[in-house]
Amino acid sequence: MISSFKNYLIEEEKLVYFTFGRMNPPTIGHEKLLNKLAANARASFPYRVYLSQTQDKDKNPLDYKTKVKYARKMFPKHARQILLDRKIKNIFDIAVKLYDEGFVKIAMVVGSDRVNEFEVLLNKYNGKKARHGFYNFKNIYVISAGDRDPDSDGAEGMSATKMRAAAKEDDFPLFAQGLPKTIKNNDAKAIYNDVRKGMGLKEQKEFKNHVQLETTEEREQYVAGKYQIGDQVVIKETDVVAKVVRRGSNYLIVESNGQTMRKWLDAIELVDEYKYGMGTPQATKHAKKMTPGEATEKPQDKDIADRPGSQPTGYFRGIKKKSTKVARDRQFKRQAKMADDDPSAYKKAPGDAKGKTKLSKHTIKFRQMYGDD
Repeated sequence: MISSFKNYLIEEEKLVYFTFGRMNPPTIGHEKLLNKLAANARASFPYRVYLSQTQDKDKNPLDYKTKVKYARKMFPKHARQILLDRKIKNIFDIAVKLYDEGFVKIAMVVGSDRVNEFEVLLNKYNGKKARHGFYNFKNIYVISAGDRDPDSDGAEGMSATKMRAAAKEDDFPLFAQGLPKTIKNNDAKAIYNDVRKGMGLKEQKEFKNHVQLETTEEREQYVAGKYQIGDQVVIKETDVVAKVVRRGSNYLIVESNGQTMRKWLDAIELVDEYKYGMGTPQATKHAKKMTPGEATEKPQDKDIADRPGSQPTGYFRGIKKKSTKVARDRQFKRQAKMADDDPSAYKKAPGDAKGKTKLSKHTIKFRQMYGDD
């Protein structure tokens, strides 16, 4: 019984924020989600983090207890709010538990692509007794944490999906990109190997290092501040213009047409240097408005030079028919928009059987290190 009007007001404000997700494995994307959760709750309301208990080799390689342990280690400022409760297996278990604890309002924070899903689910059974139990909240809020769910299978940004793929492909450097900077190298390797074991793969004891830079000058320029977030760069092999979204130790994460890629420093160049040469007035003026088709001064194939974009002669060497060159250009443009892990992005283009296109030095280096596959 509420004994006073003051207690009534306190009861009316009894609100809790929470989130529920797979986090398999936890990533820097989940860190952003938890920071958003805490920011919404602020100092006025409690917040809680619940993890799913599903385990399988494909999408959930870490068992529940191990996953909670790593989430607490990776996100220490949220560690006390990351709960280990084996009775919580789904969203309804959470709702029933919070209602039994006396909360009258709940606010769930999720990726934008799951807001509608959870709004429908939670409100559908509010005030109705069902197999999962009973809850009856005065208000149910579902709040977006951002543009996407870090547990989703989409290709944008760093996700648990990409980290599982990296673990499967023995790519520890790429896997480590998805971990917070506070995680030590030994801990990163332990998380990586636990993910591999959960996927039925052998523990990896030898770890590949990043590709060494061809010159110390490149490294010195990078350390000195060359390539900042937001800079426009040209991917040398394809002449595609991209934007820098993250700096690594000796690599960059770049984005073009919604596709995120990792590129070594010798595989890219600033737009202004590639087009005009470092430090010229034209470079500074032109870099902001440059299009992919302008990003090269390489000799252009005379048969299709009038087509949009760049048409370097080297891409069409040995091909005589203009129709084949046009078809080849179309396929290059389609493949440039595909994800790195899409096999279709690497299938032969028209003219490959007869053409004599020369492999780039970057492709040769990659094959030397990792083989043709």
